[in-house]
Amino acid sequence: MGVAGPVALVTGGARRVGRAIVLELARAGCDVAIHYRTSRTEAEEVAGEVSRTGRRALAIEADLSTPASWPQVIRQTVEGLGGLGILINNASLIATGAPDTIEGFSLASWERLLRLNLTAPMALAHHARPYLEKQEGGKIVNLCDISADRPWPTHLAYCVSKAALAALTVGLAKALAPRVRVNGIAPGIAVFSDDYPQERRAALISRIPLGRTGTPEDIARAVRFLVESGDYITGEIIRVDGGRSVV
Repeated sequence: MGVAGPVALVTGGARRVGRAIVLELARAGCDVAIHYRTSRTEAEEVAGEVSRTGRRALAIEADLSTPASWPQVIRQTVEGLGGLGILINNASLIATGAPDTIEGFSLASWERLLRLNLTAPMALAHHARPYLEKQEGGKIVNLCDISADRPWPTHLAYCVSKAALAALTVGLAKALAPRVRVNGIAPGIAVFSDDYPQERRAALISRIPLGRTGTPEDIARAVRFLVESGDYITGEIIRVDGGRSVV
C-alpha cells in the first residue's frame, strides 16, 4: 500500500467515526495507536479488533485539552509501536455544556473547545513532525467539518474551530512540504445523537442530494484514500457530505 509508514495515531479513536478510521487503517496494513479520553472499554475493544486483523494496537489515555498531553501522546505512540508515519486528528468537542451562542458566551468554555479542536491538532503536528519527516511521505489528516463554511449560530465556537482547522491544514501543507502531506476531511452528518428528534433528522436528510446521512465508514474510507493514495495531494479539504454543501 502507499502509506508512509506502518504506524498511525488516531485521536478520539475509540468510538464513532474515530473507531471506523482505526479499523479501516488496520485493514490497510497499519499498526494503530488509539487515543481516548474516557472511553477505556471501547478503546480496548477496538484494539482487540485491530489485533484480530494481524496488526498491532496501542490504547493511549489522555485529555488533549491539557498541554502536557500533547508530547506525551506522541511519545507513547513512538515508544509503544516503534515510530509514527500517519497522524489523524479526529478528536473534537462540539459543546462543553455551556450554550455556544452569542448570548451564552463563556470565555472558559470557548477557550477549552478551541484548545481541543484547534490547538491540540497543531501541537500534535509539531511534536510528530520529526517522525513524520523521517518517513519521507508522512501524512496528516485533520477532521474538519462543512460547518466551517456554513456556521451554525447555536455552535459558534465549534464552527470557528473547524474553520480555523481548515486554514491550519492548508498552512501546514505549505510548511511541511515536500516531506509531509497534510489534508482534511470535512464531513456532513455522519452520526446523529440518540436523542436527536426524528422529525429534525428527516428535515436534514431531505436537504442532502444523495438522500441519506453519511456513516462513520464513509468518512473512514475517505481518510484511507488520502493515506493510501494521496501521495500527490496536499492542502486539500475533501467534503464527504452527500452533496449537502452544494445545495
